[in-house]
Amino acid sequence: MSSRARPLSLFEATGIEIEYMIVDRDSLDVRPIADELICAEAGVIESEIERGAMAWSNELALHVIELKTNGPATDLAATAESFQSEVRHIAEILQGHHAMLLPGAMHPWMDPDRELRLWPHEYNPIYETFDRIFGCRGHGWANLQSVHVNLPFADDRELAALHSAIRMLMPIMPALSASSPIFDGSVAGVLDARLAAYRDNAARVPSVGGAVVPEAILTRAQYEDEILGRIYRDLAPLDPQGVLRHEWVNARGCIARFDRMALEIRVLDTQEHPAADVAIAAALAGVLRHLIDNGVAERADIRNWPTERLAAILDDTIRDADRATIADADYRQALGVRTPGPIRANDLWRELLESIGDFPRAVRGALDDALRVILDEGCLARRLLRRIDGDTRREALREVYAELGECLLEGRSLRADA
Repeated sequence: MSSRARPLSLFEATGIEIEYMIVDRDSLDVRPIADELICAEAGVIESEIERGAMAWSNELALHVIELKTNGPATDLAATAESFQSEVRHIAEILQGHHAMLLPGAMHPWMDPDRELRLWPHEYNPIYETFDRIFGCRGHGWANLQSVHVNLPFADDRELAALHSAIRMLMPIMPALSASSPIFDGSVAGVLDARLAAYRDNAARVPSVGGAVVPEAILTRAQYEDEILGRIYRDLAPLDPQGVLRHEWVNARGCIARFDRMALEIRVLDTQEHPAADVAIAAALAGVLRHLIDNGVAERADIRNWPTERLAAILDDTIRDADRATIADADYRQALGVRTPGPIRANDLWRELLESIGDFPRAVRGALDDALRVILDEGCLARRLLRRIDGDTRREALREVYAELGECLLEGRSLRADA
């Protein structure tokens, strides 16, 4: 979402960014050619190119390309179609490189120590600084593809309400989005291995990532002092030139982007086709709006909910995703869950979404279909595990992930049963 003369208010629009891997068409091994892809489209190597309502940009790893809305979007169904069109356009270009896009949040067998290549062009000093401080040759930096959802706020009142609502909902977001059950050629043991790796990638400077769930804040001044100020102070001895002294260095699962007056949600894994990513974004926005419109996000107990309790629930959904048991009775009550006793995260989402009367209009058509597959058959990680059925031989993984690439190109969901 780009900056505007008038800051957008809550839920006026949404900005979405989706990251994809570039891989060989036959082997599905990563191909570090994002710069060649951009050059083929733009004629020169740029860090970002605009294509009408959409844009492409580089990422830290040279085998990753990011597609995003070129500013705020108001029609999410049309946005999903625009993403799908960009995917198909890129597929045509990559044919000439014997390459393709692969969705999902982690490559199933990439060796990051051997295969990572940092983006070597504009902004390379930033990536080199990250690498020097944190060491990017690991899954936590080199093998992660996520979706970022940007939601606007106009002032401190809206910032406080939106941030509080996102904090409360964040622990159960992986129940919808987890798509990373495999890496290093084996079953990870957690369904959202991307978040598990991401959670620890800045451990050298703990304030950079915090507990993933952000601390409670009420104003921009408080945010800049207590979160950004602490990060900058802790990084200063390692980064005396201040290369990383920007708000995007904050690696929490939701960060404030004051440059665009939006909160950016970062805990979502990339799905198998854009309509699924956009459907999840619509689901989050719908529930967040419901929490704010019904005054939940403005309650003092919600705004001060202990970060460690939210992080504990997030740990459970990182591990078990849709089947995580939400046992915290106070948390369930705060979200307005009517079902008594512990509840699976997937069922909790069903109840939350059913509480939004106009939600079907927000996710009409293909978006509604994609969300129904997630709710009925489980998150993408669950469906991948069912397809793999314990067979992690390279050829077996290649067959399943090749179909994942077909899902991306065709704009369809991966079903639990072939």
